[in-house]
Amino acid sequence: MPDILISENIRGAAVDALFSRFEVVSLPDLWKNPQELLQRIGDFRALIVRNQTQVNAALLEAAKKLVVVGRAGVGLDNVDVAASTKAGVLITSTPEQNAISVAELAIGLMLALARMIPAVNADTKAGNWNRLRFMGTEICGKTMGIVGAGKIGYLTGRRAQSFGMKVLAYDPFISRDNILLSELNAELVSLEDLLERSDVVSCHLPATAQTARLLNAQCFARMKRTATLINTSRGEVIVEEDLVAALKSGHIAGAAIDVRASEPPRPGELERLSNVILSPHVGALTHEAQGRVTRAICEDVSRVLDGKPAMNPVNRPHAAAMAG
Repeated sequence: MPDILISENIRGAAVDALFSRFEVVSLPDLWKNPQELLQRIGDFRALIVRNQTQVNAALLEAAKKLVVVGRAGVGLDNVDVAASTKAGVLITSTPEQNAISVAELAIGLMLALARMIPAVNADTKAGNWNRLRFMGTEICGKTMGIVGAGKIGYLTGRRAQSFGMKVLAYDPFISRDNILLSELNAELVSLEDLLERSDVVSCHLPATAQTARLLNAQCFARMKRTATLINTSRGEVIVEEDLVAALKSGHIAGAAIDVRASEPPRPGELERLSNVILSPHVGALTHEAQGRVTRAICEDVSRVLDGKPAMNPVNRPHAAAMAG
């Protein structure tokens, strides 16, 4: 009986170790064919995915033997956790393994915006030497607003402080006594206050019903005309057409966007703006982060199949349901 199905491109020594202990089928492009996935999933006890495979009610209905789904990453946009819990399927993820890499990208994008690095590079490679054209901005003494003060937001704030920045934080799910905020000496404020006071706004929110389209025209109108926006979390939290309007009008100085509501996106106005830096959802894509993510998810799936508790469970299905 096959044990583990891997439906996306997940490789490494930890995956090789799974092959040595279990019967594993790895089909990196299977997520592109949902019908074939539905036909195959019924034979497996475990499924390992990234962010493309849709773990929805239809898949769970077809997965009669499924015990655990390992999500190699932190976001759960593609996993119906409630339906999984009802079906008795444990979801496990890697909530902190890529946090450093995402935080480092956020800081890198902040610096790139402040010193116009992509434009400077392109102009100089074109044979120019326009020193005065590229007058940059220091970040020392400026204020960073962290929207979503989880582990990635915390690590981003720590790095911002090393540059001499003051840190504000908005997160309706943490208290003023939160230990990470205390360590940062960050001020917990309302979203409106954060937007009005920040020189850099860095977004670190999950995609939920509460966060969808949270940052809209009204929010951008509150920001300083010299402020920049960074989003390394989820594209759905920003109303993109409102952001484009704010950038075109000069109400916001610039933006760096690593994530989009639809990926890959159709090229549009955002791609044509000179005060925008775009990257293709690479926040977690470092060798170190992916190594940690792969090891963690393979270990958890292995533990569950061995009858042991997962280290990073997302839900807690009833034992009776898991037993079938």
